[in-house]
Amino acid sequence: MSTRQETGTATAHRVVIVGAGYAGMAAAVQLAARMKRREGVEVTVVNAQERFAERMRLHMTATGQRLAELSIPELLEGTGARFVRGWVTAVDADARTVRTDDDRVLHYDTLVYGLGSVADTAAVPGVEDHAYTLSSAQDAELLAERLARLGGGTVVVAGSGLTGIESAAEIAERHPELNVVLLGRTEPGAAMNPKAKAYVRAALDRLGVQVRAGVEVVKVLPGAVELAGGESVTADAVLWTSGTRISPPAAAAGLAVDAHGRILTDAALRSVSHPEVYAIGDAAAIRQGYGVMHGTCQGGMPTGVHAALSIDRVLKGKQPKPFRFGYYHTPVSLGRGDAVVQFTRPDDSPRRICLTGRLAVRYKETVTASPWPTYGRMKKMPALGALWPRGGRFTRNREAK
Repeated sequence: MSTRQETGTATAHRVVIVGAGYAGMAAAVQLAARMKRREGVEVTVVNAQERFAERMRLHMTATGQRLAELSIPELLEGTGARFVRGWVTAVDADARTVRTDDDRVLHYDTLVYGLGSVADTAAVPGVEDHAYTLSSAQDAELLAERLARLGGGTVVVAGSGLTGIESAAEIAERHPELNVVLLGRTEPGAAMNPKAKAYVRAALDRLGVQVRAGVEVVKVLPGAVELAGGESVTADAVLWTSGTRISPPAAAAGLAVDAHGRILTDAALRSVSHPEVYAIGDAAAIRQGYGVMHGTCQGGMPTGVHAALSIDRVLKGKQPKPFRFGYYHTPVSLGRGDAVVQFTRPDDSPRRICLTGRLAVRYKETVTASPWPTYGRMKKMPALGALWPRGGRFTRNREAK
């Protein structure tokens, strides 16, 4: 008996969305809201946890701060979408099935692939065994427990990107008894304008964070990290924020991927090898006029919405439109009372304008808190989710069709 016959809707078009992060939730809410009054379309959302992980706040979770409990099933109530809790262990792009860790098999006609990135713990020896990550709320909570047990000592934050900066600042502020060392190949805030970069460095200095730029961690040991050149830095805890990798089911499914494991897409966010699969967020290699997008919430949510709009158009017998997106800011928290916001051109290069201090804190908090209420508004008025900066000339791709 086929899955369609089992559900009693033999002609239903089955849309399965795997991953309910920022991009996946945007796709799920947008599509479910648009399909709510349409017969013959089933929307299923698959995620490992019922709790929505606010990845933009995981550095807060890692220091023991309690966050709101955001329930994915509760948000989906009234949309008609079905929620399935389970780890996605395999996708068969030819058979059009998704398998979860409890051996459940879900059949799809259209798949939205939103299994995003996690910390790359395989690239450097010892990371998997001896370092903490912020790949999930559970990972962040493990670090919080470790930090709470330390009465002193050194915490090494490996990686001087935005996650590393925010984590080092948060740990130093919440745990002044700890020595926090931030290690990275580049200076913190290297992509910002000189004023914003200097502000970041001054804030880290004020918090007592020891910054060492131009170094590379080549091994993580039980009580230290080893740098290129042979030097060791003592560490009672190591937080790894240097590099990410994409969840492996995409490549294993036979989908065309790039060197980083991201699904190659056409202009409408469809897999170039399997057009019934849409890739969104960190999982997708989305090319714009300025190059391939990098993973952020500001870009991820629009990809999810656009995938939903594209599916809606295809089901109506229309052609999907090309996706275009331009960056507009880089907000970075520096503890609870300080922040910097670097405004950017659509290609993510820094503008001369930036915010600092309390005004930047309010701006950053507004941005961080915005996804959940945005999903709620989309349930009632899905068109509200289809508004984002298209980027003008920066995002025009001559190859897009």
